[in-house]
Amino acid sequence: MPAPPDQPDALRDFVDDATTRGMPVDAGTIEITAVETGPEIKRRRKGLGIGAWLAIAWMVFVVGGAILAPYLPLDDPKESITAIVRKGPFAEEGSAPGHLLGGDFNGRDMLSRLLWGGRTTLVIATLSVMLGFVLGGALGLVGGYFRGRVDQVVSLVLDVFLAIPAVILALALVTILRTQPGTAGGPGMDPELALIIAIGLVSIPVLGRITRASALSWSEREFVLAARAQGATHRRIVFREVLPNVLPAMFSIALLGIAVAIVAEGTLSILGASVEADTPTWGNMIALGRSYIDKAPHIVFEPALMIFFTVLALNMLGDVVRSKFDVREGGL
Repeated sequence: MPAPPDQPDALRDFVDDATTRGMPVDAGTIEITAVETGPEIKRRRKGLGIGAWLAIAWMVFVVGGAILAPYLPLDDPKESITAIVRKGPFAEEGSAPGHLLGGDFNGRDMLSRLLWGGRTTLVIATLSVMLGFVLGGALGLVGGYFRGRVDQVVSLVLDVFLAIPAVILALALVTILRTQPGTAGGPGMDPELALIIAIGLVSIPVLGRITRASALSWSEREFVLAARAQGATHRRIVFREVLPNVLPAMFSIALLGIAVAIVAEGTLSILGASVEADTPTWGNMIALGRSYIDKAPHIVFEPALMIFFTVLALNMLGDVVRSKFDVREGGL
C-alpha cells in the first residue's frame, strides 16, 4: 500500500516500512504516526531558545549577586559617602569615579544597594510564593481531586480572596501585622516577615485555581481510575498519582508568582508599607528616590531596570517550564 505523494516523508517511510514487513496500516495507524511526527512533538523536542538562555543567564547573575553580596568587595549599602551624593550615570552633578553606578540621594553606593536590595527582594518574593504554593496548592489539590461539596467550599474560599483587590488586601494585611503588639507588649511583627505573610496570602487564590484546574484533569485519567479500582487509598492516589503530574503546572505558575511578588513589593514600597527605609530593596530604592528623578534619574531607573529584567526573565522561564511539561491529549 504505497503512501500518497502528498504525505510527509516520515509518514511515507512508515507506511512503506509497514508494507514491506506485512504490517497492517489503517487510518488509525496513519493518524497516530501523523500526531507523533506533528509540530507538537517537534516543539517539545526542540531545545531552549536564545531568549530562555538569556533569561537563565540573567537569573544566575541576579541570584548569584544576591548570594555573594556579603562576600564581595562592596561598600556598606547603608554608609553615606558625601563625594557621590546624587552622582552617577545621567546625573546633573556628574559621575562618581570609583563607583560604577553612582550614589543615591544620601551618597550610598548604588551597586552595593542593588545587590543587597536584590537579596532582600528575592527572599521576600520567594518565601511569600512558597507560602502561597503550599497553602494554595493544598486547597486546589483537595478541591480538584475530591470534587463535589469539597470543591464547592474550596472554590468559595478562593473566590472570596479574588473578590478583594490584591493590593488593598496586601496593604491591609501588612498594616495589621505590623501594628499588632508583639510578645511582652513589644513592637509588632518584623516588616520583612509581615510582607512575606501578606504577599503569600494574596498569592493563594491564583496558585490554588491553577492547581485545582490541573487536579480536575488528572484525577480522571485512566491510571488514577485504575488505582481506585485496585483499592488504593485517597492519600496514595493524591501523592503518588495526581500530585507528581500537577507539580509542573504549579511550578510554572510559581515562577510567574515570584515575578508578581517582586512587583507587589515595589508597589507596597511606594505606598509606604514595605521594609524599613534604611533596608535596601528594589522597591524601596524606587520609593525613596522618586523625589530626585529629575536631577538624578539613575536612582530610580537602576532598580526599576533590575525589576523589569528579572520579571521578564521569570516570565520567560515560566513559559519554558509550561511548554516543556505541557502534555496535550493530541500528543498522547
